Amino acid sequence: MPKNIFRAPTEDFNMLSKNQQKNVRALAMKKVRDERRLFVAEGEKLVGDLLGFFGCEALFATEDCRLPLDARLAQRVTDDEMRRISQLATPTPVLAVFRQPERNLELRQLRTELVLVLDAVQNPGNLGTILRIADWFGIRHVICSPDTADVFNAKTVQATMGALARVQVHYADLPAFLAAYRELGLPVYGTFLDGTDIYRHDLRGCGAVLLGNEGNGVSPSVAAFATERIRIPNFPAGVPTSESLNVAVAAAVVCAEFRRRAAE
Repeated sequence: MPKNIFRAPTEDFNMLSKNQQKNVRALAMKKVRDERRLFVAEGEKLVGDLLGFFGCEALFATEDCRLPLDARLAQRVTDDEMRRISQLATPTPVLAVFRQPERNLELRQLRTELVLVLDAVQNPGNLGTILRIADWFGIRHVICSPDTADVFNAKTVQATMGALARVQVHYADLPAFLAAYRELGLPVYGTFLDGTDIYRHDLRGCGAVLLGNEGNGVSPSVAAFATERIRIPNFPAGVPTSESLNVAVAAAVVCAEFRRRAAE
């Protein structure tokens, strides 16, 4: 395990050192998160949800924190010190630095599962909300293109509301992943505006669901791997309406319909 850069025996634990502040703030940058294999989470509920799932590198809490903390790890800080290291507009009473997990995905794990595949979903809030939706509907694996938002971006982590503890996120070259996935004989459902009405389409309990970029949808190179094209119809049909649904909203509707069918 790498040396903990946030605390050292010679430091005064009653004051947040400049090095500690610098090291926490640096994690706002993806390059630093990737190099150090760390990420930040803030808030009592979120930190509490993640503590049992990820190794904790550092834990900072103000006197207002009500979360039971390990005194050997937690460091008390003032409200002003918390503001200096927080990535939120309104800091919370606790901030934790966690170690990023190692994820090794084997395709055979997915034979009986419903998985989400995200193609260039670039808004961190959308990604976090989709993970929260996946968690709600019992989806344990989400596959992302390399240009999808970073799952360890602070905004993404906050938006997951703890789902990050239960949903595994994998980044992969989607054409290569989907080519191998299709060899398992599983369907790949692509969400398209010209697809078949999802409420009239035959849906299996397992398979991959493609969700595309907020503005451009699923890219042609990825769309080519869809074995079935589905859409969420507007109501009533033929009446002018919004051009499309937010990708996270679409994910919720699609997941709900898949799970409803599985329960029939």
